[in-house]
Amino acid sequence: MSEAALVLEGIEKGYNRGKPSEVIVLRGATLSVARGEVVALVAPSGAGKSTLLHIAGLLDTPDRGRVVHGGREMGGLSDRTRTEARRAEVGFIYQFHHLLPEFSALENIVLPQLANGVAQREAEARGRDLLGRVGVAARADHRPAALSGGEQQRVAFCRALANAPKLLLADEPTGNLDPATSEQVFSALMELVRETGLSALIATHNLELAARMDRVVRLDQGRVV
Repeated sequence: MSEAALVLEGIEKGYNRGKPSEVIVLRGATLSVARGEVVALVAPSGAGKSTLLHIAGLLDTPDRGRVVHGGREMGGLSDRTRTEARRAEVGFIYQFHHLLPEFSALENIVLPQLANGVAQREAEARGRDLLGRVGVAARADHRPAALSGGEQQRVAFCRALANAPKLLLADEPTGNLDPATSEQVFSALMELVRETGLSALIATHNLELAARMDRVVRLDQGRVV
């Protein structure tokens, strides 16, 4: 277990427990991601992949089961400790970029670092370096509205990696893009992940993209198969 970046063991999660409207989303889901491994999580819409990612990223807690990051048990931690662990160790990318519209591309990457105690100059240097790695350095001073969809998502990648997390979680990161842009953005993401040696769990419905990752797992009826 110490060799894994992430271990999810017997994860169960439901909503409206004990009520007629009860919905069971995860039924003993078990999954591990090795250090430096990129795993594709394939599932149809509504199968629970977002819930699984939120639990893996400490945004939600399971009803039962264990969440382990780098050999460290996450269950039973205080909300404050979970928040600190999430900020320091986990990066998130969503289908929609969720960039702050009033700030430039660079500022969107700098702000998470400032919140984590990084000095302004250092944060800006890292931000520009990340933007350069995904080919949008020239757009650093543009606000999200002035960027294309593909450029916005690349900036979102950089923001997710701003604090040098150990684990990247992505929920349909190219699902809102046309096929050509999706290919460009996915290639940029994979190059960035490989360069930084990240472990990553990437949910996608695109089987061609999934096949280019190290391993593909499927979420079916609340279990990982």
